[in-house]
Amino acid sequence: MSKSETATLPAPSIDWRPAVRDKWASEFEAFQRLLPQLLETHHGEYVLIHEGIVVDSGPDDLALALRFFEQHGNVPVHVGLVSDEPEPVTRIPHYRELFASGDPP
Repeated sequence: MSKSETATLPAPSIDWRPAVRDKWASEFEAFQRLLPQLLETHHGEYVLIHEGIVVDSGPDDLALALRFFEQHGNVPVHVGLVSDEPEPVTRIPHYRELFASGDPP
């Protein structure tokens, strides 16, 4: 092929499976389903749910996640606090732009 010719390559294959979200949702559902039993065995601890079962537990949710991801890679899991109270929602801070005149430029 000469320098002036253009090569046309096939389009890349992109996997658009929504499995990542579906897997997390199924792990969360497993946590909800297991919660009554977990309240008896793991109350006050965090549990990591993978493939519908508890694979690790402990007092530190971040430590659980890091330990799991180190061994298994970036796989969707659910880490939840075993409690009869709802987990607190962590607010993610964001910024607002303020303009002197009150109107954006």
